[in-house]
Amino acid sequence: MNEMKSRCVIIGGGPAGYTAAVYASRANLSPTLFEGMQPGGQLTTTTEVENFPGFPAGIQGPDLVGEMRKQAERFGADIIAETITSVDLSSRPFSLTLADGREMKAETIIIATGASARYLGLPDEQKYLGLGVSACATCDGFFYRKKRVAVVGGGDTACEEALYLSGLASKVYLIVRKGFLRASQVMQNRLKERDNIEILFNCNTEGLFGEEVLEGAHLVENRGMENERHFDIDIDGFFLAIGHTPNTSLFQGQLDLDQQGYIKVASPTTHTSVDGVFAAGDVCDPLYQQAINAAGSGCRAALDAERFLTL
Repeated sequence: MNEMKSRCVIIGGGPAGYTAAVYASRANLSPTLFEGMQPGGQLTTTTEVENFPGFPAGIQGPDLVGEMRKQAERFGADIIAETITSVDLSSRPFSLTLADGREMKAETIIIATGASARYLGLPDEQKYLGLGVSACATCDGFFYRKKRVAVVGGGDTACEEALYLSGLASKVYLIVRKGFLRASQVMQNRLKERDNIEILFNCNTEGLFGEEVLEGAHLVENRGMENERHFDIDIDGFFLAIGHTPNTSLFQGQLDLDQQGYIKVASPTTHTSVDGVFAAGDVCDPLYQQAINAAGSGCRAALDAERFLTL
């Protein structure tokens, strides 16, 4: 079997990957993009996207990444619906192995594998995904104006989500499995200032319910204790704020990662700890995690790869 070669391999098919493919193609790098297990990334599980510039009436998440993909193909990117199972970054050209056993050699690599939102593992989460269940208040909070919502989590991220939603929703429940918040004192003080936020301590979500869309959640308080209590809350939105997991298992031991597993880059560039390897999007962004920011970093990664190859 002939070994495949590419000047620029892009791993991941979300906004960062497709944008990188557009710029790399226009720079005549003839990029090869591997879409992986979830072509389109997290946007494929998002319904209406209203905060991406250029779409004043909004656009469906799958449609948005679909247009990005078409644009990358228009400029000549070779997009392959295949998964990379292993990489060797010890020397250039870099070696990549595909799920079907084929080998690829790459002069540069742009990593855009994204991050996966953590869920509770309830079957109902998938049932109502996009129909009330979300992992991004900034993305979807707008749709819950003057409605009742719940946020799951007890850290700074959960508090930030609850505070953001409290400016839109009529009622915000913060579901905390422990009897205290892990968030900073500043965050806790801000929560206390919002009359429409109610903290439910020592509570776990057992399930969700609703006819066609989410209508409420089944909760248990003090689970396993003598004073265990089961009750329901009526909500239109259920937001997970228990963190994200960067998709970096392929690169552990080969690239510098932070304590959470995100790829470290030499900001403001997209250079990683290995020359010729670049990272873009949520895989190296524990802070913003927005599609427009991922697309912008995909642009920068392609420009960085072009400069690397021409210097």
